[in-house]
Amino acid sequence: MRRRLAALPRNVVALGVVSFVADFSSEMIYPVFPGFVTSVLGASAAVLGLIEGSAEATASLTRYPFGRLSDETGRRRPFVLGGYGLAALGKLVLALAFVWPVALGGRVLDRVGKGMRTAPRDALLSSDVRDQDRGLAFGLHRTMDTAGAVVGPLTTLLLLELGVSLRWVFALAVVPGALSVVVIWKSVRERAPRPAEAAPETGAAIAGAPRDTAGDTGGRQTDSATAARVRRRLRLPASRRFRRLLVASLIFAIGNSSNAFLLLKASAVGYGYAGVILVYVLYNLTYAAGSLPLGGLSDRIGQLPVVAGGFVVFAVVYAGFAAARSMALVAVLFAAYGLYIAATEGTTKALISRTAPDAERASAMGFFDTAIGLASFAASAVGGLLWTIVGPWATFTFGAVAAALAAVLLMFFARGIEQRPQKA
Repeated sequence: MRRRLAALPRNVVALGVVSFVADFSSEMIYPVFPGFVTSVLGASAAVLGLIEGSAEATASLTRYPFGRLSDETGRRRPFVLGGYGLAALGKLVLALAFVWPVALGGRVLDRVGKGMRTAPRDALLSSDVRDQDRGLAFGLHRTMDTAGAVVGPLTTLLLLELGVSLRWVFALAVVPGALSVVVIWKSVRERAPRPAEAAPETGAAIAGAPRDTAGDTGGRQTDSATAARVRRRLRLPASRRFRRLLVASLIFAIGNSSNAFLLLKASAVGYGYAGVILVYVLYNLTYAAGSLPLGGLSDRIGQLPVVAGGFVVFAVVYAGFAAARSMALVAVLFAAYGLYIAATEGTTKALISRTAPDAERASAMGFFDTAIGLASFAASAVGGLLWTIVGPWATFTFGAVAAALAAVLLMFFARGIEQRPQKA
C-alpha cells in the first residue's frame, strides 16, 4: 500500500491537505455552535433548528447546480477555490454575529461554499487517478479530512479550558479556513475533463491520460458537442448503474438522521459537556483510522461490498443506541460508528465516479449529494418526531431497519452497479 500511496497524483495529496485544514476549522465550531446560539446570542432551540435546517438544506440544494456548472464549463478548480473561500468567510461572519439572523447568514454562507466545492472537488480528485486506485485515493482524502475533525474539537476544548470565549474560538477558526484557500491557490491544479466517449452502462474504463493545465490561468472548455451532450443528459445525470446505487442509498439516507441525536443520547446516559466532545472525537478517530485501509480494500474486492458492509455496521450500531443505557456502551458504539462512515464515505464517491464518464462526473456527484442530503434532512425531521412522540429508541430502530434494508438492496443490485476495475 505504501508504494501505491506514493504513486498517487499531487492533486490527491494537495486536496487531502486542504480538507484537513478546512475540517479543522469547521470542527472547531460544530460541537459548540448550539451553545453559542442559545447562550451567547440568546436564541431559542427552535431558532437553532431553523438555522441548522436552513444551512443543511442550502448545502444539499446547491451541490447539483454547481456540479452541473462545473461540467458545462469544463472547470473544477475555480469552484473548489471559491467554495472553500466562502466557507472561511462564513466563519468570520459567525465570529462577528451579535444577533441570530447574522449567525444564520454565516451558516448559510458556509454551506453555500460546501455546495459549491464538493462535486467539482470530487471530480477533480478522481480525474487523474487510475481506476484501480480510486478507493485508495478517496480513502486517503477522507482520512486527512477526518484527522482535521479530530484536531478541531480538541483544540476548541483546550481553548475553552484556557478561558477563551466562544466568540474568539470562532474567530480563531477562520485561520485554518483561510489556509485551505492558500493551499488550493498554491498546490491544486486543473485537470481538463475527458470527453464522455464511453457510455456509463458499459462500465468500460475511460481511456486516455489527463491533461495538465495551468491552474492560475484562463479556463478550458469542453468542445461544443460534448457540452451539448452534457446538457441533454442533465435530466438523468448518469447511467442505470448510477440510478440503482442512488435508490439503495436513498433508502439508507431516510433513516440516517442527524448526528445530533447521537450526541443527545450521550448526554442522556450521563456524559457532560466535555464528555460529549470526547466521544465525538473518538468517533472521528475511528473514522480517520479506518478510511485509508477500507478505501484500499475496496480497490481489491470492489467498492460495493465495502459500502454494503458499512450499512450493516450502521444498522448494528443504531440498534445498539436504541438499547444503550450505560456510558461505556455508548462510547463503544461511537467508536464503531466511525467504522461505518469510514467504509461508506470515500468508497461511495469512488463507486459513483465509475458510473459516469469524466465530462458528466461532477453533475452525477452533485445530483447524488443533493438527493442524499435532502433525504437526510427528511430523516432528521422524522427522527425528531419519533424521538418526541414515541421515544429515543424509535429514532434509532427506524434508522437500523432502513440501513439493513438498504444493504440487502445494494447486494441485490450488485451485478447491475459495480463492475470491477481492470488491473494495470
